[in-house]
Amino acid sequence: MGSRTIGQRAGHRRRAAGALATAVSIVGMSCLAATPAVADDNTTLNSGECKFGTDDIKETPWSLQRLLTTQMWEGKKYGQGVKVAVIDSGVDTVNKQLHNAVGSGGETLIGKKSGGKPTVDQVGHGTKVAGIIAARPKSGSGFVGIAPGATIIPFKNTDKEKGGTAESLATLIRHAATKGVDIINISQGTDAPPDQLTTLESAIAFARQKHVLIVSSAGNGGADGGEKQMWPAAYSKKYDNVMAVAASDRNNERAPFSQSGDFVSLAAPGVDMVSTVPQGGNCVDLGTSFASPYAAGAAALLIAKHKNDRDGKWKPWEVISHLEQTAERVKKGSDKFIGWGVVDPVAALNDNTRPTGPPQADKGNSNVGMRVEAAAVSLGESPADRRIRMAIYIVGGALLAVGTVVGAAVALRDWRRKTGIGTHGEA
Repeated sequence: MGSRTIGQRAGHRRRAAGALATAVSIVGMSCLAATPAVADDNTTLNSGECKFGTDDIKETPWSLQRLLTTQMWEGKKYGQGVKVAVIDSGVDTVNKQLHNAVGSGGETLIGKKSGGKPTVDQVGHGTKVAGIIAARPKSGSGFVGIAPGATIIPFKNTDKEKGGTAESLATLIRHAATKGVDIINISQGTDAPPDQLTTLESAIAFARQKHVLIVSSAGNGGADGGEKQMWPAAYSKKYDNVMAVAASDRNNERAPFSQSGDFVSLAAPGVDMVSTVPQGGNCVDLGTSFASPYAAGAAALLIAKHKNDRDGKWKPWEVISHLEQTAERVKKGSDKFIGWGVVDPVAALNDNTRPTGPPQADKGNSNVGMRVEAAAVSLGESPADRRIRMAIYIVGGALLAVGTVVGAAVALRDWRRKTGIGTHGEA
């Protein structure tokens, strides 16, 4: 949907922006709970609440407006044949946009007692993540997934009562990799010391052996401007099958909450993200949790297109390098804020060049050396803000009118004095 529409209707989220900007999820040691890598603000454009079983949002989200979807999906390149594991809070299949998008083979590790099947999502986070990747088109909704032909395989690592751990996340990564998935999306993270995450790193290495691409959110602790390693995203520095995704805003700049660091591979839209919710309908959220599946969807399209190439299916590092090379950027190379730039699925699909190495910096870029800083994200105005603005307009207009009348009266009086004309037309 247009930026103006989102800004007007989602303005009440401003009150939560400060808390959200510093939210960081933890999947660390076994004593720490693993929660989604975003603080859901639970808002929709329609009613101000993110409810399960809510209405569809009819407008096309800005994150899709920026794409030429007809060109992106030309030749039916929808992501068919690609399996994407979503390790999260489960993925609801009652929502009609996901009913045919979820395949078998999923698993519940956390939440067996309360949530049961991996197709039950009592939190809503995993359903939003899955929708951004592969939600099917639906009449009455302007939202659709980036790769609406891909298949989601849900793995439940959190529920409403209990969070997972680094160990449970590692277990599910291994299980997903053995199920023949092409991509694993992980919208969770921890800043625990790496020497305490040996099990998690081992699982990442195992997925690499299985040629599975790991797409992981960079984290939401970037409001203070400091750099911090978030795992498993930060494994992108060591393992060529890991893509770390930051969140970008409408200007292709880092969203203020998005964690920065030298591990960031690229960025994807993460502000005012429309997606699916359990029991049906759409709502809006923001965070790197929803930038990650956007990039995962782009990867699914790329894998689907090249799965039958003469030289064989593209390897994870080739997919990452190609997405980085074709990303939109404002400087010639990579930086710690948005990596190689904002993922551009259309450009990635239109370029059939198979990578032979890491991405190369652009030549002749007029913005060379420009430092990309966090941009202030406008979350719109609240009803109170709108009333104040209108009151200012009314009062200002009234004062202007009064000033005009008074000024005209004074001018007329002075003119009459000079010309000798009285108020009754007498000399």
